[in-house]
Amino acid sequence: MQQIEAAVSAYASFMWGLPLVVLLVGGGLFFMLHSQLRHFRYFRHSFDLLRGKFNDDSTSAGGDISHYLALATALAGTMGLGNITGVAVALTVGGPGAIFWMWVTAIVGISTKFYTATLAILYRGNDDAGHLQGGPMYIIREGLGRQWLPLAWLFAIAGMVGTLPVFQINQLVQIIRDTVAIPNGLTSAESHFNFDFILGLVLAAIVFWVAAGNVKRVSAVAGKMVPAMVLFYFVITVILLVSHAGQIPAMLWLIVSDAFSGQAVSGGMIGTVILIGVQRGAFSNEAGIGTESLAHGAAKTSEPAREGLVAMVGPIADTLIVCTCTALTLLATGAWEGGAQGVTMAAEAYEQVFPGYGSYLLLIMVFVLSMTTVLTYWYYGSKCMGFLFGSKRERYYMWAYMLLIVAGSVVSLEIVINLLDGAYATMAIPTMVSTLLLAPQVKKVARKYFARLDAGEFDQ
Repeated sequence: MQQIEAAVSAYASFMWGLPLVVLLVGGGLFFMLHSQLRHFRYFRHSFDLLRGKFNDDSTSAGGDISHYLALATALAGTMGLGNITGVAVALTVGGPGAIFWMWVTAIVGISTKFYTATLAILYRGNDDAGHLQGGPMYIIREGLGRQWLPLAWLFAIAGMVGTLPVFQINQLVQIIRDTVAIPNGLTSAESHFNFDFILGLVLAAIVFWVAAGNVKRVSAVAGKMVPAMVLFYFVITVILLVSHAGQIPAMLWLIVSDAFSGQAVSGGMIGTVILIGVQRGAFSNEAGIGTESLAHGAAKTSEPAREGLVAMVGPIADTLIVCTCTALTLLATGAWEGGAQGVTMAAEAYEQVFPGYGSYLLLIMVFVLSMTTVLTYWYYGSKCMGFLFGSKRERYYMWAYMLLIVAGSVVSLEIVINLLDGAYATMAIPTMVSTLLLAPQVKKVARKYFARLDAGEFDQ
């Protein structure tokens, strides 16, 4: 078993090396330059699309859900423990400077998302049941041709592994156990298997009930819960930051200065700071990983550039707003230097300002966002399995997924975390390669759409 753990750890470390950092960040910079930053001028139009001003109800539109629900589904997949645990890990391993490189990843990720989401609509394809689908595997098959199918298979295989629910469920069960169950005598720190197992069954039942409705029900749940929880988290975080307002300028300067020195934690290893920041940023907003294309590819629209514009909002909301709030909270309260790990670090920070119930406030958000992430991951994984083995076999993935939710509530996670990390990195390779190859097509359709938009063709 130790040899397996060492091999999986080496696989994850190798995949998240310098080449992948160059591919993700360098690819995003290329998209910014290639587009001449033109899509940045249309953020107002992005929000008009989200408000439903330009909804396309024509029979030729394709897709299943609105622009807003597509973004909500994508955000449900990115907003979860990564926005809390991921930021805590970034601070612990890479120091405050890692947050700066998370920002960089988000900024270049805006352009990456514009390109990948535009392609998700431009190169949708029919599955074996004749239903229109989106995602990197269909982009590769329809846009690059069948000779590139091995790249599509690579994404689908990695996608089935990278979207497994084990990490989210394990950490969620731990939070509920530590915050609610143990303090109230429902279980103990030494013997909690039965409690974890029963809670895993309950969570699996909740996921099954929602997932049985496919993407429409998943997106409907995400469309209601994700904005509510983001607003909730933003409000309690603002209250905390106001109470530490005098420290915020110094913390912002610490983030920027440490990004180029690495002195706070990493002993001057700037490479470590950059690597950790890019890695956690990629997990935060998933720009270039490819999962976002699976969600945005389900949007009901016949205008590919529209979904690209909608997708741009994701890295802003996810990384530049939510992750920054978490980072400032952990830095301003000093929780990042207290020795706590992961979500426990965040709980300690909120307990400073909200004594006695701060951890419960955090638990509410973590529970909702973790569950919406698990639901979205089920949708992603089932689409990958459908591509590989046929849509009729997607139901088998659901049953396996439910079993893994229960297993995730009780297993040790060290090997699983490394496996998921490596799978995420593997997904990025076919996603970024195909997007770079098809970038001229994005520029062409975007240029035409922006010209029509500027000419007032879509005014209502």
